[in-house]
Amino acid sequence: MEFFKKYKKKYGKMFSLALVFLTFEALCDLMQPTIMARIIDVGVANRDLGYVLRKGGLMLLITLFGALSASTRNVISSSVSQNFGTELRSDLFRRIQGLSFTNVNRFDRASLVTRLTNDVTQVQVFVNGLMRIFVKAPLLCIGGLIMATRLNPSLAIVLVVVVPIVALLIALNLKMGFSFFTRVQHALDRVNRAMREYLSGVRVVKAFHRFDYEVNKFEEVNEELQAASVSAGRLMAGFSPGVMLVVNVGIVAVLWFGGMQVSRGETQAGEVLAFTNYMTQIAFSLMLISLVFNMFVRAKASISRISEVFTQDDAMKWSEGTLSPSARGRIDFEHVFFAYEGTATVLHDITFTCMPGEIVGIIGSTGSGKSSLVGMIPRFYDADAGAVRVSGVDVRELNPQKLRETIAIVPQKTMLFTGTVLENIRWGKENATMEEIERAAKAAQAHDFITASPEGYETRIGQGGVNFSGGQKQRLSIARALVKEPDILILDDSTSALDAATEMYMRESLRKYANDLTCLIITQRISSVMDADKIIVLDEGRIAGIGTHAKLLESSVVYQEIFRSQTGKEEEQYGTAR
Repeated sequence: MEFFKKYKKKYGKMFSLALVFLTFEALCDLMQPTIMARIIDVGVANRDLGYVLRKGGLMLLITLFGALSASTRNVISSSVSQNFGTELRSDLFRRIQGLSFTNVNRFDRASLVTRLTNDVTQVQVFVNGLMRIFVKAPLLCIGGLIMATRLNPSLAIVLVVVVPIVALLIALNLKMGFSFFTRVQHALDRVNRAMREYLSGVRVVKAFHRFDYEVNKFEEVNEELQAASVSAGRLMAGFSPGVMLVVNVGIVAVLWFGGMQVSRGETQAGEVLAFTNYMTQIAFSLMLISLVFNMFVRAKASISRISEVFTQDDAMKWSEGTLSPSARGRIDFEHVFFAYEGTATVLHDITFTCMPGEIVGIIGSTGSGKSSLVGMIPRFYDADAGAVRVSGVDVRELNPQKLRETIAIVPQKTMLFTGTVLENIRWGKENATMEEIERAAKAAQAHDFITASPEGYETRIGQGGVNFSGGQKQRLSIARALVKEPDILILDDSTSALDAATEMYMRESLRKYANDLTCLIITQRISSVMDADKIIVLDEGRIAGIGTHAKLLESSVVYQEIFRSQTGKEEEQYGTAR
């Protein structure tokens, strides 16, 4: 994988050093049976206690060296794998943050969480295992084969039969296991998605008393995960006993034929014992190799899912354009057409201009394309045709980061972060002074209810702002946007929870707060935009009128219908009642 080259370069030396110590450890293990054979065949056979003590002391020194090598290798492998996992997780998170909305929408949100957590952990465990047992296993296997063949070539015929059979079992394990563990990861995605949806909509669930439905839905995906895990586990469980059976049959064959050779005087008992030890080491290493491939299958599935994120061809490109100082805050839409990936066209031939300092209202029915339109200003999405210009420059020529530094958005769904009120407002501008924060809060009509709290601006905000009303959360979000002192402020239906009086005071404050601020107010309520400098009426993705409130009442049929539906009927009913 291309994206792993970075980690290979950074951690390659320490990884190789761990393998060096691993090799020392394996060599120490391989030397022991041969020395034991010499102790039995020479020292014990000749009743030479000095020879036994010398060779026994050598075995102790080799064991000590092997233990020190193993300890050093463990320290290095743990450090490398933990650092690698942490960096991979951080890089993946940054990559997700850097993707455009078009790219992010190709993934399920729960799947991204799983890739960021479980999949990265699987890869981290595999890397750790490579430096601990996974490389040691083939070293022991190959070294055991060499040492056993040198010790007794005739008995090595047993190995010629055993090793290919085990290799075949491992190959089948690898081929069949990948699809099973891929299904396990997808099932885990669905479990995360179900839990995420429940936590996000817990109030709705309680309001409609849909506990049984949610429990059944979760049980269904949970049982799917169980079934996928059990299927994968059964497949893996069948291979290990198979490998052990083949290897143990080989050990029985070695003891059988070795015993016959000893009885005929063709070999010595020590050699048969050493050969059996090597056979045991080979069996152990083959079991480890089987474990290696089990972990590799899991890691391969996870690496494939992680690479899907890293290898996304980001749809957002740009050249190094710069904003024009003379046109700061100006917005131009020039014959813009737009459609979400795989859907019909949402916006059709949109053309209008917002001058610096204007308050522009954008009104239309649900699904008319209001949010889609303003989402193109900070380059959440790019136009399929036409151009969107900010401060006189096509947004496709601007670095999104530099572009968004000049824009503040209050989205439809209010989002407050865990922390204090002060921290949430300062989130818009990290170095904002207390004076700037209070000024922004007053403009957003939030200062009074903040200071009415015993802790004031240090009041803690619960998860998602659960300890504030909808209108209070909206005002805090607006204050967070205002403290940024942007050139362009976008209020995307972000005053829907405010009463008419509070909204009126806020609009008056906005005009005083920043005369040069271009403000776009997206709404379905005419009362929110009646005093705007310009109102843009959208109908099914097309502009149905542009002008002031008075002008649109004369010229736009769509605007007239909206006005009558929201105010005319109420006035008629009120007049009839009187």
